[in-house]
Amino acid sequence: MTIHREGFKSISIAAILFILINLMAFNFLSPTLPLLSWLIFIVTLVFLLFIISFFRIPKRTTVLNEHAIYSPCDGKVVVIEEITDVEYFKDKRIQLSVFMSPANVHVNINPISGEVNYSQYHKGKYLVAWNPKSSTENERHSVVLSDGRITILVKQIAGAVAKRIVNYLEPGQKVEQGGELGFIKFGSRVDVLLPPGTKINVKLNEVVKGGVTVLAEY
Repeated sequence: MTIHREGFKSISIAAILFILINLMAFNFLSPTLPLLSWLIFIVTLVFLLFIISFFRIPKRTTVLNEHAIYSPCDGKVVVIEEITDVEYFKDKRIQLSVFMSPANVHVNINPISGEVNYSQYHKGKYLVAWNPKSSTENERHSVVLSDGRITILVKQIAGAVAKRIVNYLEPGQKVEQGGELGFIKFGSRVDVLLPPGTKINVKLNEVVKGGVTVLAEY
């Protein structure tokens, strides 16, 4: 397991706070309230370890498969429904949404190999990620990937807690299945918009892993 580069600043700040808080606690509280000093140490240590684990990158190998659409992130499938896309396709699509809790790995990966046809950031609200309106009203970043046979839209969506979306893709860029698409800090969701008729391989509430679980096939 390694630490994602997006976490270096957050982990450094958390480590500095951990040191400062505990230096003050043991210097000023330990003589009279030793149990409180140790309680502060334990709480701040748990917080520091949580921040470190949030930015973890597990060792995984994505098996390239030109017929597979992999999950772009870890989490739980919360939406599988037909919608009308108003942003890019302007027609009916199958929306498949994966919710990421703060405990999930938050690296987002490319579900397919191909070319980036579209990459657009949208300002917006911070509704809870499971709210249906979050797909169109929350802060988000949409990218469209095409391999010549299928074109899909991947939408990173901010939630009530997640307020930093990072996306690494630009129009015209060639990407590989399993490569990094971006990162969302502190929990949210990712929507994948698929053509009607795409074979869906997952069910509602199923737990999926980015670059491992095949969401759909074509």
